[in-house]
Amino acid sequence: METNGSISNSPESQPSDASDSTNKTEKVVFINHAEIAWQARRREWVGDQSQKSQRAPRELIMSWTTTYEDLLLTTEPFQEPIPLVEMVDFLVDIWLEEGLYD
Repeated sequence: METNGSISNSPESQPSDASDSTNKTEKVVFINHAEIAWQARRREWVGDQSQKSQRAPRELIMSWTTTYEDLLLTTEPFQEPIPLVEMVDFLVDIWLEEGLYD
């Protein structure tokens, strides 16, 4: 196949109009509004971590001698809310002792 001349797709060979030249100088900045809203909602949920002071770990609310039956037999509320991490550790220990969690 033979060509009779060269055809170039370079920008220099293309005729340009005024609208093309203005578009090339403007930079389009993408703003992710969904991410901004998500970050704001997350800050409401977890709080601003930079404002929180670093504190020493708390004392455990449940005693090391607390048994599963102690938790089930009482109808009294706990003196303080038990953190989820502490409750999960407690339950995993009990389940390991009873062979329910491998």
